[in-house]
Amino acid sequence: GGGAVKAAPSVGGFQTRPVGVGEIGTILRLGVGDFLKAPLVSLAIASIYTLGGWLLAALLIKLDMPFLVYPLAMGFALIAPFVAGAFYDVSRKLERCERPTFAGIGGAFRETCNCDLRWMALITSFSFFIWMDIAAMLTLGFFGAEALDPRELVGRIATTDEGFLFLLVGHAVGAVIAMLVFSISVITYPLLFDREDVDVMSAIITSVRLVSLNPVTMGLWCVTIAALMGMAIASGFLLLPFVLPALGYASWHLYRRTVVVPAEVVAKGR
Repeated sequence: GGGAVKAAPSVGGFQTRPVGVGEIGTILRLGVGDFLKAPLVSLAIASIYTLGGWLLAALLIKLDMPFLVYPLAMGFALIAPFVAGAFYDVSRKLERCERPTFAGIGGAFRETCNCDLRWMALITSFSFFIWMDIAAMLTLGFFGAEALDPRELVGRIATTDEGFLFLLVGHAVGAVIAMLVFSISVITYPLLFDREDVDVMSAIITSVRLVSLNPVTMGLWCVTIAALMGMAIASGFLLLPFVLPALGYASWHLYRRTVVVPAEVVAKGR
């Protein structure tokens, strides 16, 4: 990232700073640091999310749709930014040298869930359901009724050319959807969470501009999120209570390092 590069033109009163590849490690360290400062609160919040993943996976198995468990797990990353709202509040309190509490986090999250934040949650949730529909159509299209038998499905995927093509197409489609959602949400959620005076379109445009001006860095950040979430999911969600808070806090620090809030806007805000 270049220090000599000028900030992008403002959108809705905000500008974005350039961010270098080396800063990915920095924001991850800051995220882990926030986790270590508030471990019990972090684990409690993330455990709720993890429990939700287990329950949804169990529901799919109960409904004889085990072939959707993997797409569900990977698609969780699409809605993770909204769930991470509680982590944003923890990081904000730590910045202010305040002690994060369960009651305070819940209250702050309810207060800041304004209409624009709910609209953004609707957008990303809709993309999640679109991904699940596409995953179901691809699976049934490639394997038909055999997709309902998990042992048969795994065998076909692992040992046939058809299975390899299925994985290739499925992951390619998933990557496109994930990148689109990432582009419109990478800093949109923390921005809307932090600033009640920002509308959802200004936040989305700011997020997309940040990605377009820093494609290599933001691409690396997207891959980093996918890799860490994939590792957490591969562990049967056991690592998710540790990975999710670190990523949530890191996303907050990315927002703080890249979004420029003019002094006059700060004076009007919280």
